[in-house]
Amino acid sequence: MENQYTYYKPEQDPQNQPNMGGGDMGRQGQHRKNGASKLIKTICLGLVFGLVASAAFQTSNMVAGKLLGKTSNTKQTETVSNTKLTTSSSSTVNSDIANIAKNTMPSVVSITNMSVQEVQSFFGGTQERQSESVGSGIIIGQNDSELLIVTNNHVVEGNDTLTVSFIDETSVEANVKGTDPNKDLAVVAVDLSKVGESTLDQIAVATMGDSSQIQVGETAIAIGNALGYGQSVTTGIISATGRELDGIDVKLIQTDAAINPGNSGGALLNAKGEVIGINTAKVATDSVEGMGYAIPISEAQETIENLMNQETKMKVDEKDRGYIGIQGVDVTEDTSKMYNMPTGVYVSEVSSGGGADKAGITKGCVITAINGTSVNDMEALQEQLQYYAKGETVTLTIRVPGNNGEYTENQVEVKLGSAGK
Repeated sequence: MENQYTYYKPEQDPQNQPNMGGGDMGRQGQHRKNGASKLIKTICLGLVFGLVASAAFQTSNMVAGKLLGKTSNTKQTETVSNTKLTTSSSSTVNSDIANIAKNTMPSVVSITNMSVQEVQSFFGGTQERQSESVGSGIIIGQNDSELLIVTNNHVVEGNDTLTVSFIDETSVEANVKGTDPNKDLAVVAVDLSKVGESTLDQIAVATMGDSSQIQVGETAIAIGNALGYGQSVTTGIISATGRELDGIDVKLIQTDAAINPGNSGGALLNAKGEVIGINTAKVATDSVEGMGYAIPISEAQETIENLMNQETKMKVDEKDRGYIGIQGVDVTEDTSKMYNMPTGVYVSEVSSGGGADKAGITKGCVITAINGTSVNDMEALQEQLQYYAKGETVTLTIRVPGNNGEYTENQVEVKLGSAGK
């Protein structure tokens, strides 16, 4: 089974995919003809039965009239031109889900990630291309100067710019507060001074629920920016709890509420309208339906609060960015299990005189975090480093191998240098 993260890229719009069912359409057409033929036969039999029944009914009425001494004059039915359908006097439908959606939508936002990616060109080389992907987020609080929004790490990773759109369709640029790739969580911040008064009046902070108390079979409501079209609502039930997916270091909630591309980072709610999960992924195969996943809010709470309280990250110009001074290799989950190593970045080479060398980092160490933000591969480490300038000091969490094959965790301060050092 293929696990598909549910952020959405417009160039992957499923409406633009070719129809691969041409052979089946021919057979379906034949079935339609056979079905239509049977339907016509059934209708004809119904008409015959109706005519016979009508004749019998009229005959019985005539006999009854003679026996009872009644007479009747045949009268043609007149068509009344002003006949109308009966309609309800109320235009409002009372629905618990409708009320929940109405109350929760102001706390859900759309997030647009503009990034630059390297793609293979027609001539075999690579070229940079601007890429856009969209996801969702949940307003979880604010501090003195910022509005704070939780989402998935995969919604914001690799971004050049992030844009948040609110319930009133106004949009504001956002910055990353903190990320945790292992749990696929991120918090982004919006400068309150850039949010208009009318928008502040319409948005709301979401109410968190207790995901540890949910039961299989209870109502689940998903809200998010499906396919980038804007907020939409789907409903279902909690299908299971404690599910595991590769690449996410937390046990997930499974639901059959539709989790579509663009729903990533959106809210999974209970019947009280409380957030019990952060939508993150779905199983995407032709043979599977209704298997979406969300990160339980109770298990994510400590991580989210840690990310909320980090310093907001502002990207540094590329020429000013700092470097640790290592060459690294990814330690994936498979590699970790095979060689009994922690996941992260394996230090394969240390640049002489660089920051890592001066800090005492040696070949064989595994870097697992930078300034409290976990990193599970070289890409994640490089993404974090783009927020720090040369000359700044960062704290690296490293795992140092011992003679018995066990790893010891240390915190090491590294002064960042220039490229190549």
